[in-house]
Amino acid sequence: MAIGEICNREVLIVQRDTTVQEAAKLMRSHHVGALVVVREVSGKRHPVGLVTDRDLVVEVMATQLDASVITVGDIMLPKPATVLETTGVFETIQLMRDKAVRRVPVVDEQGALIGIVALDDLLSLLAEELSELSTLVSREQKKEMDSRH
Repeated sequence: MAIGEICNREVLIVQRDTTVQEAAKLMRSHHVGALVVVREVSGKRHPVGLVTDRDLVVEVMATQLDASVITVGDIMLPKPATVLETTGVFETIQLMRDKAVRRVPVVDEQGALIGIVALDDLLSLLAEELSELSTLVSREQKKEMDSRH
């Protein structure tokens, strides 16, 4: 299964010059923990950074910086790891593990943003798949018992 099939295509985006305070309000109002920082190229949005709620806490709140002055461009993770929409789920998990990241923007062949996938999304998918396998085992056992009686 390609990651493009399961990624969240409703991605919250910001520009580098968005203040950290604006970013925090956006995260709060949409109940998300990350924003993709984009640069517009030929009408398409390309990810150039990622800023998380943890970045806000560690880089701004803990150091007592002024959130109304500091921008996401100042604290974002530049050049975030991205994954092509055609990449498989397992390969995406490997990339996230290798890069030690919980979220990965999903891009098309030209590098334009089409979605985002988070660790939580993958855990939900895998839990669902494991549940299906568990159901298969139960049904198989029942079928065998029914056929022998």
